[in-house]
Amino acid sequence: MSLRLSLQSLASLPANVGRPSYQREDLHAGIVHFGVGNFHRSHQSSYLDRLFAKGLGRDWAIVGAGVMPAEERLRHILIEQDYLSLLVTRSAARSVARIIGPMVEFLPIGDEPAIIARLTDPAIRIVSLTVTEGGYFLDADGQFDLTHSAIQADAAEPDTPRTVFGLIVKALKLRRAADVRPFTVMSCDNLPHNGKLTRGTVTGLARLRDPELADWIDTHVSFPNSMVDRITPATSDRERQIARDEYGVADQWPVFSEDFIQWVLEDEFSQGRPELEAVGVTFVKDVTPYEDMKLRVLNASHAIIAYPAALIGIGYAHDAVAHPLIMQMLERVQHEEIIPGVAPVPEMRPTRYFNIVCSRIANPNIADTIDRLCYDGSNRQPKFIVPAVRHALDRGLPVVGLALASALWCRYCAGTRDDGTPIAPNDPRWDQVNDAALAARMDPGIWLDQQAIYGAVGRASRFRDAFSSALDTLWKRGVTATLVSYSEAAK
Repeated sequence: MSLRLSLQSLASLPANVGRPSYQREDLHAGIVHFGVGNFHRSHQSSYLDRLFAKGLGRDWAIVGAGVMPAEERLRHILIEQDYLSLLVTRSAARSVARIIGPMVEFLPIGDEPAIIARLTDPAIRIVSLTVTEGGYFLDADGQFDLTHSAIQADAAEPDTPRTVFGLIVKALKLRRAADVRPFTVMSCDNLPHNGKLTRGTVTGLARLRDPELADWIDTHVSFPNSMVDRITPATSDRERQIARDEYGVADQWPVFSEDFIQWVLEDEFSQGRPELEAVGVTFVKDVTPYEDMKLRVLNASHAIIAYPAALIGIGYAHDAVAHPLIMQMLERVQHEEIIPGVAPVPEMRPTRYFNIVCSRIANPNIADTIDRLCYDGSNRQPKFIVPAVRHALDRGLPVVGLALASALWCRYCAGTRDDGTPIAPNDPRWDQVNDAALAARMDPGIWLDQQAIYGAVGRASRFRDAFSSALDTLWKRGVTATLVSYSEAAK
């Protein structure tokens, strides 16, 4: 028997399921969060749940918000569940289940008046974001792309914004006019210098119509950089079944994640913040070394293993790192081309962090899918792989392995595995990258000429030559033989 998750059923849940020690009436909204999804619930919501359990910060509860139609389903589920979620954290040895409940409201998706009303409420002091790496309207060089159609639309009609950033700009304008102090805008996405990039997008959009407002935002609004880390797979029927069978909880969208969690934040907030240091968040003056290590070691490793695994038919990340050739490739690329350019952080050297990353990826209880790791390469590669190539080129490090990783992504985007079976479209720009990948079979340079992805890196002769060689070998000999050659070249 399983119980439908709700406030009413909390007391009847099995003893092996933790539950909030705080009451809903004890919570008061202080944060509006855009992009409520699995990662947000396993990370920011989990930290706040622990904080509230300590009797701290209960005026920082979360109000969910979103603008994408796909978010409507989760909103309805969370409303039916009284905004509660089952969070199961799993190491290789044990699992821990807990009901978390730091959310108190979820605004109608894309409802501009309702969202603006909340954003202008003086009680809201932080607006946080997990809108994915591709949601910041950036060009290939990481700068604000003012030519994007969605940005142009919001600039043309600033009173009826449709993007998250248009909503933020309008709310800040109204708060300024009403002499209400501005909220902090806190990005929780996997982007280098995510606070700086968020500042660039918000002020860039504001400047298109109101330069004075843009200057005021730049002066008065805080955009702290942060580094967030917790492997959190997508939810499938598998996780729903485990929730019912092992924990007796009928949660329509449970969250499963690894037990590892990390959050490093620059301590710059316009109107205060929750006491998150009490639950393990690290506050620093400069998050750059932490985010460099995480993006280049963890996120780049995911990108390195994902595409060879997909091309030879491996479905899960833990099986990918158990494959000798894929693991040998990962170790060589990291040790020769990435880690030598990564600075240590307090109490953690890059080589030790890489070993921890490998053990995390190898955790079979996470069942992180290769499809998830492959998704949205056109946005993720410019954030995780291209900067590593740029850094290696600048430092005179090898780029053969990074070129192979890029060639494997290109080969994946051609739409077939090595055995000829089709690969389903797995990128918002699938038509574009599929066309480029097919054309690159005869002319590899066409792939690297995608300016929005590679920028100047795609024109570097050392990288182009290595990429062309790797792609040619992949098409002629296949993934396994190419990985064997790469491994043997290291001996």
